[in-house]
Amino acid sequence: MIRPIVKMPLMLQRAAEPAGPQDVEVGHDLLDTLAVHRSECVGMAANMIGVNKRAIVFAEGDGARVMFNPEIVRQSQPFDAEEGCLSLEGTRPARRYKKIAVRYQDFDFAWKEESFTGWTAQIIQHEIDHTKGILI
Repeated sequence: MIRPIVKMPLMLQRAAEPAGPQDVEVGHDLLDTLAVHRSECVGMAANMIGVNKRAIVFAEGDGARVMFNPEIVRQSQPFDAEEGCLSLEGTRPARRYKKIAVRYQDFDFAWKEESFTGWTAQIIQHEIDHTKGILI
C-alpha cells in the first residue's frame, strides 16, 4: 500500500521499536511508497510512512531492498555530506562513512550481515538514523 509521507519532526524524532514477523506488510508498504517517490527519493524509513518500527528501504539498481532492524556494525572513511530528505525541506550537512557493514533481518527475519560502499552506504546511514529518531 502506498502511504502518505510524514513531515512532522516530532513524529520523526522518536526512536523506533524493533520490527518482527508481524511487520512484513510494513516492508511491502515501504517498497510501494518508495516506488511512487523514486524520482525524488532513494530511501525511506518506516517512521516516514507513519509506522514506528525499525525498518528501512533503499534503492538498489532498478529495484529496492528492505532491511528490518538494521544496525551498523562497522564503519570507516568518514566524510562530510549534504543531504536532503523527503520528510524535510532543503538540505543539511551530515557526517557519513564511505564503507559500512550492516547487520539486519530480511523478509524471512533471518539475520544477515553485508558490506556497502559509496552512495548506497550513505543512503543506508541516513535511513538508519531515521530509525533512531535522528534527523539531518
